[in-house]
Amino acid sequence: MHVSAIIAAGGRGARLGAGRPKQLLLLGGLPILQRSVDALLAHAQIRDLVVALPPELAAAPPGYLLGREKPLVVVEGGDRRQDSVANAFARVPAQADVVVIHDAARPLVSADLIDRTIAAAIADGAAVAAVRATDTVKRSDGAGRVAETLPREQVYLAQTPQAFRVAVLRDALASGGDATDEAALAERAGHPVRLVEGEAANLKITTPEDLRAAERAVAGAAPSIRIGQGYDLHRLVAGRALVLGGVTIPFDLGLAGHSDADIVCHAVTDAVLGAAGLGDIGRHFPDSDPRWKGADSVALLAAGWAIVREAGYMVINVDVTVIAERPKLAPYADAMRAHLAGALGCAVTQVSVKAKTNEGVESMGTGQSMAAHAVALIARGA
Repeated sequence: MHVSAIIAAGGRGARLGAGRPKQLLLLGGLPILQRSVDALLAHAQIRDLVVALPPELAAAPPGYLLGREKPLVVVEGGDRRQDSVANAFARVPAQADVVVIHDAARPLVSADLIDRTIAAAIADGAAVAAVRATDTVKRSDGAGRVAETLPREQVYLAQTPQAFRVAVLRDALASGGDATDEAALAERAGHPVRLVEGEAANLKITTPEDLRAAERAVAGAAPSIRIGQGYDLHRLVAGRALVLGGVTIPFDLGLAGHSDADIVCHAVTDAVLGAAGLGDIGRHFPDSDPRWKGADSVALLAAGWAIVREAGYMVINVDVTVIAERPKLAPYADAMRAHLAGALGCAVTQVSVKAKTNEGVESMGTGQSMAAHAVALIARGA
């Protein structure tokens, strides 16, 4: 089952009064849009994502939308919500079976709610997350008086995600007319829509008070902090290039190994995988596999980090110590940091690389080998 997703972020959020699109405002230090994108891309069932943005943002998308571990396409939004969704739907892969649609302004959506909405759409064709009304509901006559009192046990307040089989969504978008969500369009097109129990925490940021409530929720959710360590050692031999942290360093010896033997990248890969409890480099890229012979270890690190990122983690910082008698590595440390940060999708300031000698002790101290130690701090839910 191929599940694609759309984020509707084509509006400008004028009601929030922030002077810029609300999806760009920070929530707990991260843009609201980034939190929503991260939540969908981290979901195991979602294969790819299309994001509809205002034209000026679509022309120069924020950096966090680029180079993601899953395919992500940015499109221009339209004048109405359904226009934005239609533009995005046109870029959904042809092999998609189900499409999940989510508002960028709901950045606190849970993986469980996404799960249940997808399952309901697979079963019934269309599904909408919604919460039961808890207050007594009155319908106005349009002149400030009560026309009737509605039975609240029958009233639900719609949220996103909403999910649809592709054929249902196609019919819904072709039904015409204005609607505030895709579920209403599906109803108009004659398709039954399953109600999925929503979550109060899945609030939509529309007003300043909503933003303050979301800030309180983020502040109250302690992030899952994980620490991992990595270690690698290789012999120095003639006839091999010396590659450390993705940097080829002039030297008369290189490190022996199945790949390029980059002990810095190998140690960092083990550290981030270990922090997430996802095994080690040998499990994912075994030296018995000919695909990895001579492989670029920066690319292996990026692939290993994609596995960790898929599990919902982000880098807080990485610290590496290289143990070698010679050559002097300090001149290359910043270039190594840049390569590591690129593979980990983080800022260079979040990566440290240091070099030490082994004071003439053991194979490292006698110049027969080099080793690297790495410590990685990662977080989920930060």
